[in-house]
Amino acid sequence: MIKSMTGFGRAEYADENRKFTVEIKSVNHRYLDMAIKMPKKLNFFEAQIRNELKNHIQRGKVDVFITYEDYTENTANIKYNKDIAAEYLKYLKDMAEEFELDCDVRVSTLSRYPEVFTMEEADVDEEEIWAGLQKCINNAAEKFVEARIKEGENLKNDLIGKLDGMLSHVQYIKDRAPQIIAEYKKGLEEKIKELLQDTKVDEGRLLTEVTIFADKVCVDEEIVRLTSHIEATKNTLIEGGSIGRKLDFIAQEMNREANTILSKANDLNTSNHAIELKTEIEKVREQIQNIE
Repeated sequence: MIKSMTGFGRAEYADENRKFTVEIKSVNHRYLDMAIKMPKKLNFFEAQIRNELKNHIQRGKVDVFITYEDYTENTANIKYNKDIAAEYLKYLKDMAEEFELDCDVRVSTLSRYPEVFTMEEADVDEEEIWAGLQKCINNAAEKFVEARIKEGENLKNDLIGKLDGMLSHVQYIKDRAPQIIAEYKKGLEEKIKELLQDTKVDEGRLLTEVTIFADKVCVDEEIVRLTSHIEATKNTLIEGGSIGRKLDFIAQEMNREANTILSKANDLNTSNHAIELKTEIEKVREQIQNIE
């Protein structure tokens, strides 16, 4: 099976303490380019998240969105900083003595001074959080891969159809080649007879000219190689796997052979079919860019 580089997957996981939501979407890219957006509380797990996703994804520009809800009530603790409160009180008493004022400090007043009371995050169980997050990531990744496989199957069927169409153009060019030479020979012979009238045609000279022409327009090697590339592409699609880069290279080779055939074409019908070949090859190359 093959995978498209376009895909989407979403999953939720919740227990009595927290809830995770993970969304994964991707488009085609030459390499694996992963961007993760998540709450700061989960930044600690970024490396683990990337490693987990690499088990499912090899190529593509991947965007990952993670949301996190904590249902626990006691997520923060109040800390009383006794030393800071004592220092405030000392300076307040010093001020009262220096300026001959009443020291009317009340507990409620002192408690409002900065840093006397602070909030601290309660200790969290990282293993417990990761266990839930990991399940959610894997569930989303599995759905994401399923979407890629489904799209990949559609791509494969479309590409095989295009490749079969290309083979029909190649077959036409192959069948047309000997006809072009025969037509050239006939036309040349008629022109010579017209020019020389009753003079006998030099068959040796005629054969030499036809041979030179045939060598000039011969595309036998290009047809063999192009047919081989098309069949190799079909077989690779059927075998499946991470084949995007390999198919891209084969498509470049197919385009090179089609260019050579077009440059050698000395016949309107052959040229038209060679142009159709190049058009189909370009369509195939565009589709291949979406394969992982």
